[in-house]
Amino acid sequence: MKVFADLHIHIGRSGDGRPVKITAANSLTVENVLHEAAVRKGIEMVGLVDSGSPGVQSDLQRLLDQGLLEPLPGGGFTYRHKVTLIPAMEVETSEVKGAGHFVAYFPGLGMIKACAGELARYVTNMQLSTQRARLRVEELWDLVQEFHGLLIPAHIFTPYKSVYGSCCDSLTELLRPDQLANLKAVELGLSSDTDLAGQIGELDHLAFLSNSDAHSLAKIGREYNLLQVQEADFNNLLWSLGGENRCCVLANYGFDPKLGKYHRTFCAECGRVARTPPPVTVCTACGSSKVVKGVLDRIAELANPGKAARPPYIHQVPLQFLPGVGPKTLEKLLQHFGTEMNVLHYTPQSELEAVAGPAVSRYILASRTGSLEITDGGGGIYGRVLHE
Repeated sequence: MKVFADLHIHIGRSGDGRPVKITAANSLTVENVLHEAAVRKGIEMVGLVDSGSPGVQSDLQRLLDQGLLEPLPGGGFTYRHKVTLIPAMEVETSEVKGAGHFVAYFPGLGMIKACAGELARYVTNMQLSTQRARLRVEELWDLVQEFHGLLIPAHIFTPYKSVYGSCCDSLTELLRPDQLANLKAVELGLSSDTDLAGQIGELDHLAFLSNSDAHSLAKIGREYNLLQVQEADFNNLLWSLGGENRCCVLANYGFDPKLGKYHRTFCAECGRVARTPPPVTVCTACGSSKVVKGVLDRIAELANPGKAARPPYIHQVPLQFLPGVGPKTLEKLLQHFGTEMNVLHYTPQSELEAVAGPAVSRYILASRTGSLEITDGGGGIYGRVLHE
């Protein structure tokens, strides 16, 4: 079977009203995320990366008690038999050169509770998402392994709190050889894609994941993966990353990297995004060295091209990024065609035109073929699709 999987979604508040991810929307509750994925997005597997929070754990336990969540024999949970939930937690580690973000996935609630209980010795407030742990990643790796979890580096090129953006020039600086040998995947982030990440040869043996890192309901599924699995559960997720037991990653769907808000170097002095060939480390407009180095520019610094054969990376623009798709048009599209996945992948041009008009239809079709004209993002500002 094939499933769409978005494995990096945050929770804004737990059911008792306490904040979890400070920068996330209050509407991002566990049940709202699951409903959004099932009913509006068409995402069939989600990773909730704040499941280490005691408040979120209480919400998961309540849904289990109510029978809305059911444990799966292969790990994870099914929500109303429509969406698989993989409990996970994003952790910030303290490395020599800077902080890095990593996501740990677990097969069950008991295991993530136990791991979070141990992690609480190194974190000030476990209720809040992505708090810095007084640990190096090699120590976090051993802790996650103790409780049968899977650890992957998150958004690996972004200039803040990622392995290549702020921690190292090579993963060998962070992980022991035995850990590197068992690392299964990395998450690319919104400002890169397979072609760009493929320029880093040490990643050849790893699967690539594209996830939304959603901080609002609308952003769920802005990047996702198509997995070939036997069952939609934790074990099959692991097998798909390793290409085992007839499971694999069939495709990655995500932003054209130009849309990402850290794609190019950005000057903090004059507010300009770099337009000259990478790497740009000093503003070419005003000469300032006060810049936020872009993902494209960082990859150009590290480039040592690999040779791995990869599944396709399909550039896709979320509906909310397309000109003419405001809230009313979006609701009309979802009312007629069910989910955002149906609109983006399957609905014929004639039907799109009948509901949203020819202009919006052309943008959606251009998104499918990767032929939209896009301005580069940088310095925390998203790129944008240009009007016709």
